[in-house]
Amino acid sequence: MIALKTNYLQIKTHTMSKRKTALVAKHCVACGTCTHACPLNAISIYRGQSAVVDTDKCVGCGKCANLCPAFAITIIRKEAV
Repeated sequence: MIALKTNYLQIKTHTMSKRKTALVAKHCVACGTCTHACPLNAISIYRGQSAVVDTDKCVGCGKCANLCPAFAITIIRKEAV
């Protein structure tokens, strides 16, 4: 697993699957919808400001991205190499 986190973007790369979970923190409204959608409790709201993905728990299922009202979470499929 590879994780990159900056003030605005957190990207979690799933080495076993062919997906990435990208969260754009500046778009997040900290509503908590993603935290309730995640079946593995891999997302939390940090300091009431933005969602944070736990890279050890996230499997890239996409349930959070499908329900995010701010479109702050995206699942990116990696191309086959």
